[in-house]
Amino acid sequence: MAEQTKKASRRKTTGRRKRTTKKRTLWARIRLWVVRVAIAVPVILVLWIAIFALVDPPITPYMIGEARREGPLKQDWADIEDISPHMARSVVAAEDANFCLHWGFDMAAIRDALEDGADRGASTISQQVVKNVFLWQGRSWPRKAAEAAMTPLLEALWTKRRIVEVYMNVAEFDRGVFGVKAAAMHYYGVGAGELTRTQAALLAAILPNPKGRSASNPGPFTKKRAEAIVDGAATIDTDGRAACFED
Repeated sequence: MAEQTKKASRRKTTGRRKRTTKKRTLWARIRLWVVRVAIAVPVILVLWIAIFALVDPPITPYMIGEARREGPLKQDWADIEDISPHMARSVVAAEDANFCLHWGFDMAAIRDALEDGADRGASTISQQVVKNVFLWQGRSWPRKAAEAAMTPLLEALWTKRRIVEVYMNVAEFDRGVFGVKAAAMHYYGVGAGELTRTQAALLAAILPNPKGRSASNPGPFTKKRAEAIVDGAATIDTDGRAACFED
C-alpha cells in the first residue's frame, strides 16, 4: 500500500513538472515572438518608407477607399521637374510655410493650435504625406501615434523635395481627382507644368476641403485665400523658405 502511495505521489509530481515545463515553454515562445515583432515592425517601417523614397507610390489607402465610393479615379504621376514651381511654392505657403525649417513637426504651429483651440490644425506637409501614403484617415489615437512615429523617419529617409513631390501627387483636388497633373487638366485643361501663379494658388486653396471648394469656380472665401497664398508663395521664395525643395 505504501509503495502504491509513493508511485501515485511520484506520478503527481511528474505531472506537475511537465505542466510547469509546458507553461515555461509557452511563455518563452510568447516572449520570443514579442521580441521578434518588436524588432520586425521598425525594420519593416524603415524599409517601407525607404522604398517610396525612390519608387512612386502607385496608390494610397485613401485612394482605394475613394475608388470604392466614387468609381475610377483620375490620377497621373508627375515628377516635380514637370510641375510648375508656382505649385510647389503655393502648397507649401498654404499648408506649411516653415516646411524647410522643421524636421517634420512645426512646434510653433502646434503651440499656436493648442492656444487657439482644437479647431485649428497644425499638421505639416510631412505629416500629411505619412497619413496619406502609409496610414488611414481619421483622428484616432492609434493613427496619430503611428503618424508621430513615422514622420521623423520620413524626414530622415526622404529629401524635402521628394516630400513635396509626393504630396502634390497624392493630394485630392476634387471627387476622384488626385495629384496636381490630373487636377490641372480637370480644372484648367493644361499640363501641370503650365500652371500659372494664380491657378496654382487656387488649387492650393481648395486642398483643405477639395470636395467643398472649386478651383475653376471659386467662391469669395477661396478667392481670398488664393490671393493670400500668392503673397505667401512670393514671400517664401524671397526669404529662402522655398530653397529646400527647389533646384
